[in-house]
Amino acid sequence: MLTQDCDPGQPRFSRRWLFLLAPLLFFYSVSTFAVTGEIDLTTSFIGFFAVAIFVLAYALVMAEEKIHMRKSKPVLIAAGIIWSLIGWVYVQNGMSETSEYAFRMTLLEFTELMLFLLVAMTYINAMEERRVFDALRSWMLRKGFNYRTLFWLTGGLAFILSPIADNLTTALLMCAVITKVAEGDKRFINLACINIVVAANAGGAFSPFGDITTLMVWQAGILQFQEFFTLFLPSLVNFLIPAMIMSLFIKDQKPGSVYEDVQLKRGARRIIVLFLLTILTAVICHTFLHLPPVLGMMTGLGYLQFFGFYLRKSLPRSLERKRERYSRRGDNKKLAQLGSVVPFDVFNRVARAEWDTLLFFYGVVMCVGGLGFMGYLSLLSDALYTNWDATWANIVLGVVSAVVDNIPVMFAVLTMQPEMSDGQWLLITLTAGVGGSLLSIGSAAGVAVMGQARGSYTFMGHLRWTPVILLGYIASIAVHLWLNAGSFTAS
Repeated sequence: MLTQDCDPGQPRFSRRWLFLLAPLLFFYSVSTFAVTGEIDLTTSFIGFFAVAIFVLAYALVMAEEKIHMRKSKPVLIAAGIIWSLIGWVYVQNGMSETSEYAFRMTLLEFTELMLFLLVAMTYINAMEERRVFDALRSWMLRKGFNYRTLFWLTGGLAFILSPIADNLTTALLMCAVITKVAEGDKRFINLACINIVVAANAGGAFSPFGDITTLMVWQAGILQFQEFFTLFLPSLVNFLIPAMIMSLFIKDQKPGSVYEDVQLKRGARRIIVLFLLTILTAVICHTFLHLPPVLGMMTGLGYLQFFGFYLRKSLPRSLERKRERYSRRGDNKKLAQLGSVVPFDVFNRVARAEWDTLLFFYGVVMCVGGLGFMGYLSLLSDALYTNWDATWANIVLGVVSAVVDNIPVMFAVLTMQPEMSDGQWLLITLTAGVGGSLLSIGSAAGVAVMGQARGSYTFMGHLRWTPVILLGYIASIAVHLWLNAGSFTAS
């Protein structure tokens, strides 16, 4: 030992100093074997430290509900630390260009997805500002449905709307309906919210626009736009089985009558049309021009900007016509409302995008990309897709996504790029999408609904129904394996 065998006249090193010098000793050892190519850091102190940082950051993300700290904060710090460690190692070995290129490529992957999501969020916020979702909620409230009908209606709408409006937005909309109609009935709200989360995640699994994970797979060019729709029946089964069982435990009674008169703002229907046109533009860019879908989405943002310009310029004329019409009717209430009209501003809609989610997405992508560059994803790929059957690996990763969140799981798989058939890629898309429904914290939709229905929809309330949701998970996989068997043999 250095502390025992050194010359008495020399300074003595304690174990504490050796521990503090361990990182420097590691960097020295790295330089002895890093000659060309990427450096394998999977068995090094730096690699272990990076993994520990990521695990700690994700533990803080999972504790968001308890500690009330936005989930983007820990992963942003973790991404900075991980890539700083990588940069230091590669600078020490004269390979800074390699690490810089790797970082830029990872950042490019995120940037394409972020801009795509930003446009989609802007359109959703624009439709919300024009009261599209309020009008839908108002219609449901006026109908006076009983609890069981509301349970099926909100779940069905969540399944139908999430492929277009994304699972998070859809879940929040349906949750708002339930909490308003059944205010105070915690038992029904809990069951209905579970059903909404399961339905929204299932609906998002068969559309490139329904979830971030499906969008990632589509933008990576692994599956074509139309291929996702082969997951429709498996996704439907995933929603229906838990819903049918849970509906048996709902009392056949009506909530108190709630009436709400909501009028769409000017241009609401045309913004819906523009959103559909934007989606079509993105599909054409990717399918026929072989360009990234983000080109079509950013073009679609231009559609909305031009329409917003038209709405602002034509607002005085529109207000004058309405003022004359309401004056002839003697409708003083409507006349008073005209004084509070605010011009439509696209950039206000951009500002209201879910920036915490986008920044969280950045942190996760960069963390996983950094760990992959260190070599950990290659080890994971060998462990899962070489030593295991791909089918079982994809099923297990779906269950893991209930704990870790499906974004890092899917990004890790895309980074590993295992050799799989289209059927297997569809399988991991399905399992990562609907696996998050097993726990309330397993998907963005579940976490958001917990916040909106705080006290009624809880982690433990969801956990009690996890075995029922698991039946739907297993059944959806079985349906996919049977229905799309031909895609598992395709190259």
